[in-house]
Amino acid sequence: METPHILDTLVRMQTEWTEMPQLKITRRQAQRLWSLSNEACETAFATLIRKGFLVQAPDGAYVRHAFVRVSASIAAGSPNPSR
Repeated sequence: METPHILDTLVRMQTEWTEMPQLKITRRQAQRLWSLSNEACETAFATLIRKGFLVQAPDGAYVRHAFVRVSASIAAGSPNPSR
C-alpha cells in the first residue's frame, strides 16, 4: 500500500507526463526535480511501470508508455499509430 507521500509523488509525476508526454527522465533527474529520496523515487517508478503508465528505455531513462507505442509505430512507417 502506498503512503500519502508516495501517492502525492505519483500524482505529481503523472501530471508532468500528462502535460509533457515526450518527457524522458532518469531516476537521478527525477530525484532532483521532485526532491525525492532514492527509496521514494524507486517505489514511484516501480508503481508507474507496474500500472503501465511508464516504461524504462534501454538507456535507463523513463518515458510514457503511450509515447513509446506511438514512436515505434512512426519509426516503423505506419501513418496511423493506432494500428
